[in-house]
Amino acid sequence: MESKERTCLNCGEVIKGRVDKKFCDDQCRNNYNNSQKAISTNLIRNVNNALKKNRMILRGMIPEGESVGKTTKDRLIRQGFQFKYFTNTYENKKGNIYVYCYDYGYLPLDGDWYLVVKDKDS
Repeated sequence: MESKERTCLNCGEVIKGRVDKKFCDDQCRNNYNNSQKAISTNLIRNVNNALKKNRMILRGMIPEGESVGKTTKDRLIRQGFQFKYFTNTYENKKGNIYVYCYDYGYLPLDGDWYLVVKDKDS
């Protein structure tokens, strides 16, 4: 039986011990698994941060004590709003489609104006 030299998936060192062992020690196993998860975790973190930022921008467009406000597309973009990130949409009885970031939403109006609303249920 020919024995093939096995190396650690993380550091490349020669592995000694069981034949099904993939890592030289616990630290290498943890480092390898953490690096594998980091790619998807970073994507999720970035999307969540964009959603939270969009929500804060929309919240700032509604005057204190009010439940609705109006703003322009240019003003939203200047503050860093990213239209591709939203949590859900809502179509009212008139067929208007509101786009939401959690409990704050917007409705596109004519001429690059937007109606900004806060969800009544929250």
